[in-house]
Amino acid sequence: MSIDVPTDQQLAEALRQWLPHQRWFSAKDRDITRVSISTRVPLTSDDGFAGEHVLVEVEFASGPPVRYQVPLGFRAHLSEPLVSWALPESTTGGVAAYDGLHDPDVIARYLTALGAQEHIGDLRFETIPGTVIDTAESGHVLGAEQSNTSLVFGETLLFKVFRQLEAGINPDVELHRALSGVGCEYVADLRGWVEADVDGEPTTLAMAQDFIENAADGWSMALISVRDLFTEADLHAAELGSDFAGDAERLGAAVAHVHADLARSLGTEVRAPGENAIDDMRSRLDVAAETIPELAEHRAAIAAVYDEAAQSGSDTVQRIHGDLHLGQVLRTPSTWLLIDFEGEPIKPVAERRKPDSPLRDVAGMLRSFDYAGQHLLGQGAPNVTAQRAFRAVEWVDRNASAFCEGYASVTGADPRDRSALLRAYELDKAVYEAGYEAKHRPSWLPLPLNAIGRLTASQ
Repeated sequence: MSIDVPTDQQLAEALRQWLPHQRWFSAKDRDITRVSISTRVPLTSDDGFAGEHVLVEVEFASGPPVRYQVPLGFRAHLSEPLVSWALPESTTGGVAAYDGLHDPDVIARYLTALGAQEHIGDLRFETIPGTVIDTAESGHVLGAEQSNTSLVFGETLLFKVFRQLEAGINPDVELHRALSGVGCEYVADLRGWVEADVDGEPTTLAMAQDFIENAADGWSMALISVRDLFTEADLHAAELGSDFAGDAERLGAAVAHVHADLARSLGTEVRAPGENAIDDMRSRLDVAAETIPELAEHRAAIAAVYDEAAQSGSDTVQRIHGDLHLGQVLRTPSTWLLIDFEGEPIKPVAERRKPDSPLRDVAGMLRSFDYAGQHLLGQGAPNVTAQRAFRAVEWVDRNASAFCEGYASVTGADPRDRSALLRAYELDKAVYEAGYEAKHRPSWLPLPLNAIGRLTASQ
C-alpha cells in the first residue's frame, strides 16, 4: 500500500521548524519568515515507504533568501535509528518525515540512479565515461560535516550532497573534473555528479568520487606534532618522532603539482595585483574594521602592506583551491591529497570560480600552520609558558618554511620571494579569521590579531 506523503504546505511548515536545528543550516542567527517548496522529485516508493528529493527556499526577516536541498524519506512508522532525524510529526499529517540520507533504502536509490545515469524528473545523474558504479554496495553517512552531507558506499565511493545551493556548477565538481582529466595524482578521482536546472542554470546538487581509506587529515597530524613538542620539553621540533616538517615539505610539493595541473587544464592569465585582488582586500578590511575595534588599530599598517603589494608587478592568476588549509588535505600511506575544492563558503559561486593567485592557497596554508602551532596556547589553555610559546613559534616557522621549500621544488620559485604579495594574502586571510573569531569564538581573536601584528611589524 502506498503512503500518503505530506502536502507542500505541511512539509514547508515542518521544515520551517526543523531546519534551524540542523548542523549544516548556515543561517541559525536569522529568523525564518517563510519556507517554500521549489522542487519535489519522487525517487522511490514501496509499501508504507516513500523517498523524495526536495529543494526549498528559505526566506528571512532580513537578508537574502537561501536555497537548500533536503532528501526526505516518509514512513508510517520509524525505526529507532531514524527517530532522531525526524521532522515534527504534528505538521506532516501523521506520516513520519525524516532526513532521507540516513535511510539505507533512500540512499540506495541515489546509487542505482547514478549507476544507470538516470534522469528522474528534474534530476540528472551523470558519470565520467568508463566509470562503473557497484549499485549493490551499502552506504552510510560519513561523520558530522559542517555544511554538506557525505555518504560512503562500500568503503570505495564517496557521495557528497551540497546542502546549500546556488545556481551554477559547483567548483568542487568543476575542478575535480579538470584535475581527473589530466591525471592529477593529488586528488581523489571524480566518478560522477547530480545536477538540475536552478533559475534556468545547470546546478550541481551532489558529486561522487573515490573514497580514500587509511587517510589522516593534515590538521589532526599537525596537532599531534605540536602536542608532542609541548610534552617533550627538552626536545626541539626537528628531534621529535612526530616532526611534521617532512610532511609539510611533501604537502607543499603536492599543492604545487595541483596548481600546475589546474593551469595546464584550465589555463592562466596575467593581471596587475591592483586589479580586483588588492581592491577586494581593502574592501574586506574596511568592513571588518568597522565592527572589530581591535582590528581597527591595525588598519593603517595592513593598508600599507596592501599598497606595497599593489606596486609589486604583474601576477599570473588561474583556478585555485580557494580555501586551502590543513583540514582540506589528507595524508595517505603514499602521498598527500587535496579535497573540498568548493572555495570559501561565504563567497558566491560565481566569485569562487574566478581565477586567483596561487599565493592565496599558499597563504591559506601558512595561516593554517600558525593556527595549528598557536591554538593550544589560546585563552584558557593550561600550562602556557614562555618556553611553550617559543616552541610554538619554532614549530610554525619550521613547517611554513618546509612547505614553501616543497612548493619551490616543483615550481622553481619560492613563494616567499614575492614577499609583499604573499603577506597581503596572509593578511587578507587573517582579517577574515578575525571576523570569524570575533563573531563565533571571541577568546580566539588574539590569534589572528597577533599574526597581523607580526605580518605588519616592518611597516
